[in-house]
Amino acid sequence: MTSLALLATALLFGGMVLYSFGFAAFLFTALPAEQAGRLLRRAFPHFYLFVLAVSALSALLLAGIDVLGAGLMGLVALTVIPARQVLMPAINDATDTGQRERFKVLHTLSVALTLGHIAAAAAVLLRFT
Repeated sequence: MTSLALLATALLFGGMVLYSFGFAAFLFTALPAEQAGRLLRRAFPHFYLFVLAVSALSALLLAGIDVLGAGLMGLVALTVIPARQVLMPAINDATDTGQRERFKVLHTLSVALTLGHIAAAAAVLLRFT
């Protein structure tokens, strides 16, 4: 079970880092900003579902091994739901209606939350060392 918990947490960490720092950054260098933004808008719901599923799996696998790690992964799973269901639509609405300041605030919140999720996964991984 420990190996599966480690693999699930590593998958979460790697997937979030790749998406956040690889895929998103690549899109804005490979495509015009408007096209990159549209593509990211379509990809984000899937990203959030990935984070939800893998963090919940990690929490379940960690439950009997590491209560703190399970709690951190459970917290990631719980906080990604409002990010997907409330924050992401609000960001899209701010973009669509030209509310640049609102977009900046909401986007900053989204980035901070994702960085928090990455940090939580990293903290759990470091507990294995």
